[in-house]
Amino acid sequence: MIADLTRAERLWAMLILGGLGIVGLAMAIAGRNDLIGIHGWIVAAAGLIGFFAVMSNKDAPEPSDERLNEYYDAPTRVGIVLTLIWGVIGMGVGFWVASLLAWPEMTFDAAWASFGRLRPVHTSGVIFGFGGNALIATSFHVLQRTTRARLPDQISPWFVLLGYNLFCVIAASGYLMGLTQSKEYAEPEWYADIWLVIVWVTYFAIYMRTLARRKEPHIYVANWYYMAFILVVAMLHIVNNLAVPVSFGSAKSYSLFSGVQDAMTQWWYGHNAVAFFLTAGFLGMMYYYLPKRAGRPIYSYRLSIISFWGITFMYMWAGSHHLHYTALPHWVQTLGMAFSVVLLVPSWASAGNALMTLNGAWHKVRDDAVLRFMTLAAIFYGITTFEGSFMAIRAVNSLSHYTDWTVGHVHAGALGWVAMITFGSIYALVPTMWKKPAMYSNKLVEVHFWLALSGTIVYVFAMWNSGVIQGLMWRTYTESGTLSYSFVDSLVEMHPYYIARAFGGLLFLLGASVALYNVWMTIRMPATAPDEVALDTPALQAGE
Repeated sequence: MIADLTRAERLWAMLILGGLGIVGLAMAIAGRNDLIGIHGWIVAAAGLIGFFAVMSNKDAPEPSDERLNEYYDAPTRVGIVLTLIWGVIGMGVGFWVASLLAWPEMTFDAAWASFGRLRPVHTSGVIFGFGGNALIATSFHVLQRTTRARLPDQISPWFVLLGYNLFCVIAASGYLMGLTQSKEYAEPEWYADIWLVIVWVTYFAIYMRTLARRKEPHIYVANWYYMAFILVVAMLHIVNNLAVPVSFGSAKSYSLFSGVQDAMTQWWYGHNAVAFFLTAGFLGMMYYYLPKRAGRPIYSYRLSIISFWGITFMYMWAGSHHLHYTALPHWVQTLGMAFSVVLLVPSWASAGNALMTLNGAWHKVRDDAVLRFMTLAAIFYGITTFEGSFMAIRAVNSLSHYTDWTVGHVHAGALGWVAMITFGSIYALVPTMWKKPAMYSNKLVEVHFWLALSGTIVYVFAMWNSGVIQGLMWRTYTESGTLSYSFVDSLVEMHPYYIARAFGGLLFLLGASVALYNVWMTIRMPATAPDEVALDTPALQAGE
């Protein structure tokens, strides 16, 4: 990683890392009486350790110009490993908090171990740690192969990857300390938000600079989805986190929005985070790796473009369906409901496009667990988008919202769609990235597939049943017009479903752990010569 840098790139890296260390020290000193000071020391340590690591290699010889004739895959390789590490950590914490719902006594007498602090560590760990690293790593790989152009430099990809992971560490540690903006989607405080904006703008610049240098005139559709993910997430993050800090030395800040405007902004952000972080980005992944693994062209390239514009336009208006029966104006609620229902069309267009791509390759799905991961992801994407449109209807929402049905819906998408396409893409990518003939163990891939599928089914069905029962109990009245059941009555009925939920999460966690072990053992295998690798090689070649 460091040996690949030129002297000029090392100088730039030292300036960036040294500046980061100085900013961290300033935060630590200014916030010595505030929790921001702890984050200051974390930032300072990250910057200074990186600075001295680069400086220790300042006398290394200049790399050969031949490197410019190859794709730059080192950030992708590190990103894959970070993806799996965050996945195991985030899913492990998820199993912990699911167990707390079933057995509340499984906690410690410490504030950091409370459900309210662990839950955002889980959600952010799997969404941003696991999912975000997967998107960054795969987007760098797909971008280069589909443009036949190397990344524009060797500093900015590392800045994006490692800077993003620094943000994830700050966020996770902040949650454990009780530092959030107290929003629906627990957000880290203002200084972490600013850092992420810098990282994200650099990420978008990498994409634009590489596309400007492309040798392939056509911009492949996967890049459309990746760019939409990068651009819209930046817009969502900036608007949702507009706030005024109390001072440089305080983690406290005040949002520019309040009341129903704040609620609408949060759900505009919340649902579009689903749309562009958890949908558009992973559709970019699907549109490259599924046809590549199946050895088949996309069923309809035109349909993929139609789906892109449908999702991009319609998803923007859907967030208000989370605020039915609230103070939000009725017409805004109805607008969100209408666009959510119509959204089924472009969503199913992509799901159907993926499944139709497998025409003539179903025997590969039967025999190849990696392709089966991707196929199952497309199926779950279709199921989840149908369910989401259905749940946005006001009459259905009155039963489902605020219940475990919503939790089941979210995890059908998170486990069945996002995680499945990620694992399938990683398994397809790892042998190529490390020049191995195949994964260390195809049997372990098979084991992982069945653990993941079983865990998802157990989890989702438990939450579907739990949610419907909750909704019905909460709206059942006696003849005198009073509620038939108290909240505690409904909670008692949920206990067996919460046990099943924890068990399903455990199965999925075991599968992720198997994946991490399998990938690590694959990395340790002896490398093969580049021409022995069955998949695409890092050389710039036409026709990929």
